[in-house]
This record gives sequence, C-alpha cells and structure tokens, in this order.
Amino acid sequence: MPPPKELPGFYYDAEKNRYFPIKGPIPGSSRSSSAKLGPKKPIPRSTQERSPCRKPLKKTSKLLLARELSGNIIMSYRWKCNFREELQKTQASQPVVWKYQRTDRIDISALEQINIDVETFEGVVKTDVLLSGNLNGSLRFFEVRKEQAIDITWMPDRVKNYAKGKTYKHDEVPAPVVANYGGLIEKPSRISCIRLGPRFSSHADEGPNVRHVLFTHLGSETSGGSIHIMDLAEPLMPNVVSPIKQVASFKCTFWTAEYDYTRPRAVIGTNIGAASVDLETGQASWFLRCKSDVFAEQIFNSGNSILCGLRNGAIIAIDFRERRDRFSSRHFTQRIPYPPLDKKAGSSNKEWFKLTGDMNPSQTTRLPSSISSLVSLQFDDQYFLASSMDGSVRLYDHRLLQRGAIQSYEGHVNSHTRIQLGVDPQERFVMSGGEDYYLRLWSIKSGELLFEDKFSDTVLSIVCFRKYKYTDNVFKPEVVNKYMNDYPLGAWLASLGGLYYVNWFSL
Repeated sequence: MPPPKELPGFYYDAEKNRYFPIKGPIPGSSRSSSAKLGPKKPIPRSTQERSPCRKPLKKTSKLLLARELSGNIIMSYRWKCNFREELQKTQASQPVVWKYQRTDRIDISALEQINIDVETFEGVVKTDVLLSGNLNGSLRFFEVRKEQAIDITWMPDRVKNYAKGKTYKHDEVPAPVVANYGGLIEKPSRISCIRLGPRFSSHADEGPNVRHVLFTHLGSETSGGSIHIMDLAEPLMPNVVSPIKQVASFKCTFWTAEYDYTRPRAVIGTNIGAASVDLETGQASWFLRCKSDVFAEQIFNSGNSILCGLRNGAIIAIDFRERRDRFSSRHFTQRIPYPPLDKKAGSSNKEWFKLTGDMNPSQTTRLPSSISSLVSLQFDDQYFLASSMDGSVRLYDHRLLQRGAIQSYEGHVNSHTRIQLGVDPQERFVMSGGEDYYLRLWSIKSGELLFEDKFSDTVLSIVCFRKYKYTDNVFKPEVVNKYMNDYPLGAWLASLGGLYYVNWFSL
C-alpha cells in the first residue's frame, strides 16, 4: 500500500485510516516539527504592559437574533448571559468622545454636576450646571445650555466616534457651556474636593434640589486647609456668588471629605488622620490618628460607618454607632502590618504602622500601594470599589473583607497619581483614566475591560457621570426608564489639560 499523501493542514492517522485537521500540537509528536514554522514574533512591550480590551460577546444583530430564538437568557459556547446586559456592554464599548474648545488651561481639580434653579430673563428655570473647583482656589458655575446663545463660552468638538457606521442625532450632541456664574477665590490653595449635600423637597414635577454644597481647600501644614458650605437655597444668578460659610480650618492638609446625609456633619481626611466635623458649630472629633495621609473616604451603612483609604495602602472601616465614652477601650493604638514586599509565597514584611482610633481589626484590608479612590455602591453599600497607585482596581464586600477582593479589573496604569473612579448611575460600569493617558471602562459585574483608548495628552483624573434629574432613588424601574428616555448615558471627564464629555448612542 503506497504511503498516504501529505495534505497541508492535515495529518494521517494510520489506525483509523483517515486524515484529521491539525488544530494544534499532535499528541505524541515532537516539538522539532514546529520549528519549521520559524520563530514567533516578539510581542511589543506596549502590548505586554497593557491589558487587551475584550471584544463584546456578540454583535448587535447577533444578539437580537439570539434573543428571538432563546429569550432574554442567551446560551453562549462559554456561559449563559443576559441579553440586556450584553447589549449594554456592546453599547458601552462604542462611545463618542467630545472635547470642549478653549479648555486646555482651565486646571480643574474637582467637578460635580448639579440640577438647580437658575435665574434667567424668562424667570426661574431648572437646568444642569457644572460646579468646577480649580488649582487656584476658585469655584465657578458653568451652565449647560440646550439652546444656542450669544454668550456661549465653550462649544463641543467631536474627537472620536467608536460606533462604526453610526451617525449621531441632534439631541445626542452635548450642550454648549456658558461660564457666567460665580468666581470665588478665597485662599491660594487648590479645591481638593466638592461634595453635594442632601436634597430638599420642592415642586413634585421638578424634583428635589441640592440645598448645600460642601468643598475643601487643600491647604498645607503651614497655611492649613479649610472646609466650607455653599448655600444654594436661592436661585443661581449671573455674576453673583452664592452665600458661603467657612465651617472650620485646621493646620493640616485636607485631602478629601464626605457629606453625611443623616446628620449635619462632614467627615474629613487629612495628613494626620480623619475627623467628624459638626457643620453648625465647626467642632471636630478625631476618630482616627495616623502618620499616613487619608486620601479617600466613603460613608456607608446608612451613615453609621466610614471607610478610610490611606497612603500606605490600608483600608479601614470605622463604626460610628459605638459611643466613645462607653467604649473607651476601643479607642486604642493598633499595630497593623504593611502589605508584603514580595507577592511570592512565604515572603513577609516585618514593618508596622500605628493607628489610634475606634476601629475593628477584622474590618481592615490592604492594597500594595497608596489608595487612590474609594466608591461605595448604592444598590448595596456592603460593596465598594477601591483603586491604588500600583494600578489595582478591585471590588470588595465588607462582610468578606478578610478574604480579599471578590472581583479585579485589569489594565489600569498608575504609579503616583490620585485618579478618581467613576460609576454610572445604574452601577453597571466603572470608569477611570490612567497615567498612560488612556480611558478605560469595565463591567462591574463581570470584570471585563469593555473599552480603552487614548484621546487626551494629560491624565483624565476626574470622572463625573450625569446624575438622575428627578430623584435620588435611581434603582426604581420607572425612574431608570424615565432617565434613559430623557438623557443618554454620559460622563464628564476633566484633567489639567481640558474638559471632555463621553456619551453613548442608543442601540
């Protein structure tokens, strides 16, 4: 019997007397045969350092076909998936990026979007306003106008459209911005953070208003930082500064602050620890003392607990429900080990740092580097996101804190910058800039990297998603549907090099 012919891409099995396609190394074959194919091309360093962005599971047309055949639960060759979730991921991976003209030198250090009453020639109207804090210590309001006007300050220019073959509609173009409100310079120190206060009831058809805005000046150990409250009870008027009250000032650096909605107080994070400040009297109660700066904070558990992220990588949860006069034994100095210097098994670090305050040792975890951002999820505040300056982005559960993260998000690049995490109102995605100037977006649930690209020449350190217009309870189905109909999903991005807006088309 003549030997079988050699067919490209196939091998001959003598026992079964047939050809089989080559799908990889043939069992029992030597590795020398693969050498004929030549050496593999080296992977570029930039590709090795950057995690590849996963493509959506299916195209939109295939998703629609799969839903018609299988309903909302779609069977994939790897897993079961939900049609709505996959469609949202596909949409999130195809944003449109806009940059506002003449914003290259605005030096934004803090940013929030508010829907408040504004005094106009036609009377009082409710409109979207950006509140910007700058490096020079100034606060300014920017009205986001839907109609054209002669006093337009910034116009949006489209930078990139990632939705191939999709043209945007007129109502999907971001509104121009008018800078005709405010302009306060109180201290020669940057605005380190801006926090919106609780809302008070107004007309039912228009929704609640933000009554107060809390902001802090960074300060230093010599000049001191300060905390302020701005009153927005009255409509905002052009070229008129709203009433501002200085609550307190201390000889330390104010890195961050949180507004406690359950009582009139703020929680501040400084270079000497964390304190609760009464907004009426200005009296401070220090509940955490340490030599490591408190870079990030989050209030959770209905205002009963506070989460503190430190420069040395520690994340500490402190319970406010325990009164210090009755539980003075809990106010103690604790020695906590630093994160291991080496991640290999068996390595250890004998260095320790000291903390003084009311804390539970079991409610402490650590990341390998300084904490950059903390975000508590509203649908269940037992979950929170944390990022550190080594590029780690992780999801934690307070109930399982000692077991480590329950989800990780790969690809983030950071080494020394405080970069803010942003979460969309429905808490499906988390977004962050990076020191490589890339913007990245992940699915919170699955950890998939849905989008990454570079369109800025500076670090996008601030992310501010558009808030719901009508109510704070964003998880009611009727509110979600109304919001999605009234507003497309969008986020403001700010850096020292400009103001950007990212939105997504409806698929």
